[in-house]
Amino acid sequence: MNTRRLKDVLSSRLMLAAAVFACLLLFFMVAGLFFRASPILLTVPISDLLFSIEWSPFEGKFGFYPFIMGTLWVTVLATVIAIPVSLLSSIYLSEYASNGLREMVMPLVDLLAGIPSVVYGLFGVLAVVPFINDTLAPAMGAETIGGYSILAGGIVLSIMVFPIIISVTGEVMRSVSGELREVSLSLGATKWQTIKHVVLRKARPGIIAAIVLGFSRAFGETMAVLMVVGNVAKVPSSIFDPAYPLPALIANTYGEMMSIDLYDSAILLAALILLLVVLICNVIARMILVRIERGII
Repeated sequence: MNTRRLKDVLSSRLMLAAAVFACLLLFFMVAGLFFRASPILLTVPISDLLFSIEWSPFEGKFGFYPFIMGTLWVTVLATVIAIPVSLLSSIYLSEYASNGLREMVMPLVDLLAGIPSVVYGLFGVLAVVPFINDTLAPAMGAETIGGYSILAGGIVLSIMVFPIIISVTGEVMRSVSGELREVSLSLGATKWQTIKHVVLRKARPGIIAAIVLGFSRAFGETMAVLMVVGNVAKVPSSIFDPAYPLPALIANTYGEMMSIDLYDSAILLAALILLLVVLICNVIARMILVRIERGII
């Protein structure tokens, strides 16, 4: 009995230690990045870092505003493209498609999530960028730098986000009780009315969570966006303009020209900003979910 109780205590303590370590990882990451970024924070005012448009490391100017805006433009555009397509796909697969069709399509959707980002980037370079440069931009009366633009990054990124939102949203909608559907149909509601007013309303917190997961993936994506967005450090004014998102800046420059004063600190500050923005977005989304679950919203 004592041996079994000892094993139980040891296993519970081990699992507690693993859980605490997992929770502390985020703290260690934030603390480490802040420590490495502290030299530039002590040298340059935070307002200049966040809102200056000048990026000239050789002159000691590290304005992150163009990179922050480039990240937001690409991410928001990708989310706007991905949400309606993913939501409608999830509704069809969970409510209208037969079991055989669903079992055939869902593995393909899951396969999209496993494709390396560099493959999506190559697809963007070979298909999306030429389409924008040769067809879409001239039709819209816009000019691009060879098709490399925010629009190209948004399209590629939205394709990468599809499987996350489709899979999670589909699972949430299929978890809604069938009795709720039957009650709605028995009252004379059509299938679409039942989906709109019963299924989607019941599954709303899970759908929001799926969108947040997709948004987080889009915000931190590096390689695919780096290959198609143009990487020009200026504040964009149109979806046909090139941009330079924060992840691309980190991937392109970290490890290079580290002999420049504060350059290493500036790049690690960019990583810290990226991490904090994703963290804040997830916290806000979690607060919204809690309010929805409590019936406040």
